[in-house]
Amino acid sequence: MPRVAALYRHPIKGFTPEQCAELTVQPDGRIAGDRVLAFRFANAAEPEHRDGLDYWPKSKGLALESFPTLAALRVSYDLEGQRVRIAHDDSLLVDAKLDDEGRAELAEIMTAFVLDSPEWKLLQRPGRLPLVLAGDGVRSRFQDRSRGFVSVHSEASVEALSGALAQPVDDRRFRSNVVIDGVDAWDELSWQGEVRIGGVRFTAEGPIVRCLATHANPDTGIRDAKVLTTLTRSLGQEQPTLGRLLLLSGVSGAVDDASGVGGVIRVGDEVTFG
Repeated sequence: MPRVAALYRHPIKGFTPEQCAELTVQPDGRIAGDRVLAFRFANAAEPEHRDGLDYWPKSKGLALESFPTLAALRVSYDLEGQRVRIAHDDSLLVDAKLDDEGRAELAEIMTAFVLDSPEWKLLQRPGRLPLVLAGDGVRSRFQDRSRGFVSVHSEASVEALSGALAQPVDDRRFRSNVVIDGVDAWDELSWQGEVRIGGVRFTAEGPIVRCLATHANPDTGIRDAKVLTTLTRSLGQEQPTLGRLLLLSGVSGAVDDASGVGGVIRVGDEVTFG
């Protein structure tokens, strides 16, 4: 029987996940505390707009695709207390509240960290500094798409990729909210119609085409696995695809649409799909 094997939320866009025993799916279809903050470049502190929706392209801020060293950081977020903690190599870099002083400290510490990384030159391009910590810490605004989705992949698909790469691959590379077991590799790509996780109902949307962020080792921040070309050349995919997007039933995915019926999903919940 397919079940939830692991759950993750990513408080800061492009940074490491927090593994959770349960996640709250809000009535707008987004995960509480997921992608609620982002370090944006100075010239991209305000959102773009697509089809009337806010859109925050990851190319306009710190993200793993261009800054793989970020994967070596460890982020924890107190949603109720509005407090961010970032550590590296067992050393605490910053523990700050989301007030003006704390935001300035967080931006200063992350600027120093990136400037001391192999990607330092990318941050010195015109219009990138000073970094701005965008987001209110509550609304999930910094997904890769203007619509809000919950992302899911199966352990079996990652195991199949590991076999093709001839090296172990960690689920965290794919930055999904939900990891399931009990299905065959790539089954999630064929889902149609309703998907139910525990008592929460979703509609299966598109597959997830992956980017260079998946090459970064989630412990070291080093690009050590050629995920994209392995998916296309070794596994025969037209595009490098792993995982599926889910839209909460009853919502459009717009930022201010809270018409769906959310709920709590937990590790061990049964997963059913059409």
